[in-house]
Amino acid sequence: MIIAIQAFFQAHRFIKKHKLWKWILIPGIIYTTLFIISMIIFSQTSSDFIQWMALKTGLNAWLQKMNSSFLGLLFIMGHLLLWLILMLFYFSLFKYIFLIVGSPLFAYLSERTEAIIEGKNFPFSYSQFWKDIKRGIRIAARNSLWQTVYTLSILLLSLIPLAGWLTPILGVLVECYYYGFSMLDYSMERHKKTPAESIFFIGTHKGLAVGNGLVFYMMHLVPVLGWILAPAYSVVAATLSMYPLKPTEK
Repeated sequence: MIIAIQAFFQAHRFIKKHKLWKWILIPGIIYTTLFIISMIIFSQTSSDFIQWMALKTGLNAWLQKMNSSFLGLLFIMGHLLLWLILMLFYFSLFKYIFLIVGSPLFAYLSERTEAIIEGKNFPFSYSQFWKDIKRGIRIAARNSLWQTVYTLSILLLSLIPLAGWLTPILGVLVECYYYGFSMLDYSMERHKKTPAESIFFIGTHKGLAVGNGLVFYMMHLVPVLGWILAPAYSVVAATLSMYPLKPTEK
């Protein structure tokens, strides 16, 4: 995990040194625009859903009847936790859609990063390029499916008093792992590893995936600039963190 986090600082120096800004800023601006629009919509629909559920289940009427400030506080906490989980779920869907759409760029950026490290160019092949895109889409779809399963399980856990307060942390860790997985897989594909080998290798190096995804999320704490830089920085950082390992494990 430390290697994955350090790789983001290395990625910044690498991008500056080799003038890769055009591959960073253009997709970053598109990502940021879509991110702002989608999160505004997601935030409103999450709040509307929770209010609708409280009305349909009779929870609002029951709380008014009980007239208890303690129960009201628990309801507010539960409302907030459920809203956070739903926002994580919505953000996950948005993120994977962007991963699928941006897979050609991310595959190219990962390949170009390693080519610069080794001081050589990988021969460009349209057939290999389309294979990389298809694999990126398959991996993103697989990860989104498994993450949805875990997120729904966490959503159920959030309904349990006290224990539910841990669910946002669990949700973020799951998000970090599967996002980092998608970033690391570009290197696995380039080294001719099958999806099964990639799953095994990254599964035994979970810290790389979690660390990559964690910094990606932390960059979102910096409005606009962090959102612009986060996606492409994650690709470069993932490639730099995987390169010393030169994934050859079976």
